[in-house]
Amino acid sequence: MAQIFHHSTNLISRLTIYGSVFILGLLGFALYEIGMSSYYTNVNVAREQPVPFSHKHHAGELGIDCRYCHTSVEKSSFAGVPPTQTCMTCHSQIWTNAPMLEPVRASYRDDKSISWTRVNALPDFVYFDHSIHISKGIGCTTCHGAVAEMPLTWRANTLYMSWCLECHRAPEKYVRPKSEVFNPHYQAPPNQAELGLKLVKEYKIQKLTNCSTCHR
Repeated sequence: MAQIFHHSTNLISRLTIYGSVFILGLLGFALYEIGMSSYYTNVNVAREQPVPFSHKHHAGELGIDCRYCHTSVEKSSFAGVPPTQTCMTCHSQIWTNAPMLEPVRASYRDDKSISWTRVNALPDFVYFDHSIHISKGIGCTTCHGAVAEMPLTWRANTLYMSWCLECHRAPEKYVRPKSEVFNPHYQAPPNQAELGLKLVKEYKIQKLTNCSTCHR
């Protein structure tokens, strides 16, 4: 019986199969890199705000406690955005004529809230509670990064589920003494492994990885 296909067909078939696998692999790698890039995640990208508020100046240099502005962080799921009155507690006395603070003064005069741009935003299908993390010894900088070094605020982490699970699976790597939760300069000690296990037991921290923990 005569051969239907030419011998070169075998080579073409192999090249097509292997080439498709290579292209799919390359495409998957490219999509992963894009998904992890700052272009997509906004990690390390400073967000423009109506007023160029500097955490570096206020929290880092002046040492203002996080809770002075984010008043509900210990008792609510939401950390809280400070009202203009909080800003004016100081700025009715200092930098009263600074042009960059005119939106703050206008907000106070007109009794109209400043439209801040959200930096750390989770999807609507994710439930996150600030208060429970604070009460279990998870510091602000664990999630928000070195805010005391940020002239303008940027997102420090991807906020992907895989990133959250790193802590939920091994909280002993991240937990700190409750007295240090709001310390923006806190650094994990050399004995973090030992200290973390002790605090996990003391604070009764559970390794919650069930879907319903965050997706309700």
